[in-house]
Amino acid sequence: MASGLGAGLGGGLGGALGSAAEAAANSAESAENLIGIDEVQRSLNRSRASVYRYTNTDPRNLNPAFNPRKLNPEYRSDQKEPLMFHPNEVARFARDVLRIKEVTVEVLNSPSTATQQLLGSILEELRAIRGLLSSSGTTSDLDARREQHDQARPAA
Repeated sequence: MASGLGAGLGGGLGGALGSAAEAAANSAESAENLIGIDEVQRSLNRSRASVYRYTNTDPRNLNPAFNPRKLNPEYRSDQKEPLMFHPNEVARFARDVLRIKEVTVEVLNSPSTATQQLLGSILEELRAIRGLLSSSGTTSDLDARREQHDQARPAA
């Protein structure tokens, strides 16, 4: 699971690239924490058909409003996307609607994907570049050149 990609990058080029990497990592992390219909079925100990009956879906509306009496899936951008659920929503549904006393929803870490490995290697490379730039003082040279260039240009 991705954890804190982009942490430690701040300001300048590193900050811009770091925030993009962090946003990608956060979306990957939030997608990893979601569980599919099979996991919901196992955790609620119900049949697949009953889980679909419990789910807040509407053929005319891709993302219906929150319904406290139903199991609400996460946002989908396409009708063909599989239904995914946040573990807290499954626990809420089991506790509040099904009246299951002890609710434990366990989310196991999935194996690292190629995308996560690539993002990790990009992050390490950016950190190395950032370290070299900050240790050599090149950023102050670049800032001085940028200011000099801005002053040399005539105002429009």
